[in-house]
Amino acid sequence: MIEQEMDFENRIVSPDYNYTEDDGELTLRPKTLDDYIGQDKVKENLRIYIKAALQRGESLDHVLLYGPPGLGKTTLSGIIAREMGVNLRVTSGPAIEKQGDLVAILTSLNQGDVLFIDEIHRLSRNVEEILYPAMEDFSLDIILGKGPSARSIRLDVPHFTLVGATTRSGQLTAPLRDRFGVLLRLELYTPEQLADIVTRSAGILGIPIESDGALEIASRSRGTPRIANRLLRRVRDIAQVEYDGVITEEVAQKALSRFEIDELGLDDFDRKMLTTIITNYSGGPVGLDTLAAALGEEAVTIEDVYEPYLMQIGFLTRTARGRCVTKLAYDHLDINGDCDCSQQKIF
Repeated sequence: MIEQEMDFENRIVSPDYNYTEDDGELTLRPKTLDDYIGQDKVKENLRIYIKAALQRGESLDHVLLYGPPGLGKTTLSGIIAREMGVNLRVTSGPAIEKQGDLVAILTSLNQGDVLFIDEIHRLSRNVEEILYPAMEDFSLDIILGKGPSARSIRLDVPHFTLVGATTRSGQLTAPLRDRFGVLLRLELYTPEQLADIVTRSAGILGIPIESDGALEIASRSRGTPRIANRLLRRVRDIAQVEYDGVITEEVAQKALSRFEIDELGLDDFDRKMLTTIITNYSGGPVGLDTLAAALGEEAVTIEDVYEPYLMQIGFLTRTARGRCVTKLAYDHLDINGDCDCSQQKIF
């Protein structure tokens, strides 16, 4: 089990932050909205909200950023703080274990500061209840003592902006979601947008790269800037050691093939999962637990990590009867046949 978890954590196409692989990511993050590539609708709306708040001399309304991991939610929180000219305080839902932890953070903020809570959907219910009056009235209701002698006091906190980030907006409670005035969804990037990001990152890192090489890396990055930057650094190593140091289209193709990442960004486990469903279960439907046992992986990891991208590109479907592989996946894997889930028995 430990070995499986380590393999998952080191997966090169995982959109989640990897402290080993993405250690240099901070230097690549844009600092202003003008430098931020992609997410045009989000940027346009944020620009208006920030400008209006500055003109009124008020704090920006609370912002909820949601969407798949690796798209720039943490980066946007830093940009919001910089554009507003205030300090940024960063924490995460799992890190705030007790109400006192959150109280300490809120009371240490300065006027107008931005508090960024990553994975805000993982806040415990008790901690979350502290946020309600803080977000609405900028005050904290604290209970001192227990039993008949308990008494409540109210502490004022500076006006601040809460920026929450989540990959699972559906898991937020309605009372918390309703207290955000600005809700922004981040979408997957196009290959052209990712190519611009790769070119920009290469310039910061001092990596010679051609436009075709940048587009080749971008097209295999699953629409995610974090993966694109990670692949760029990996390809750089091969270009430096085995070629003349310049990332061309040919160099990128050979390097990414060595990492077993194909033209659509699928890695060896993605292909193994699709092939297993096709060969062992006639393309599906197959239950999640059955599939997990066949692959030697935990069901929750398959559901949360491997399935989303395969579903986004139309290679896998979830039905009430189980998982099914589509004709697109058959064609991509060059396997004859097709899956009609309605006609197959359930595994």
